[in-house]
Amino acid sequence: MDTEEKRSYISLPKMFMADLEKNYQLEHGLIVKQLNAFINEGYMQAYFRDWGNVTGCKILKNYKSEDSKAMGFVRFATGEEADKAEMAGPHFIGGDLAVVRRVVSPKRESGDDLIVSSSTTSSGSQPRARRSMGLGYIFEDAQWLDQELT
Repeated sequence: MDTEEKRSYISLPKMFMADLEKNYQLEHGLIVKQLNAFINEGYMQAYFRDWGNVTGCKILKNYKSEDSKAMGFVRFATGEEADKAEMAGPHFIGGDLAVVRRVVSPKRESGDDLIVSSSTTSSGSQPRARRSMGLGYIFEDAQWLDQELT
């Protein structure tokens, strides 16, 4: 029988987070809801690295549901990075508006179930951050729009 302990995510006002941190070691992150079902962990990690060091990412999909949406958890190295990412919204991830909520989770002593990419270089430093491309188009010449409107 599998006795794997489930991870709990706590969303509470910022003024109460400091009291919780006094008693527990916490992991800081975001719960992302209403995700496009075709988004993977690598894409989410690349999207959120603009706001800080992403230390883990997990996406959950419900294949039995008629709704083709997924949800995920993104873990950051510090709480300030998670706050910056939440406040930078609204977030359009994979072309859909995602609902982002700041959460904390008690640190686990056992193995970690979140995907962590090896994005560090051999010297141990982080690579230069790049802006996410998104799934949109850039118009080279938008003159046809003006002609169509007149």
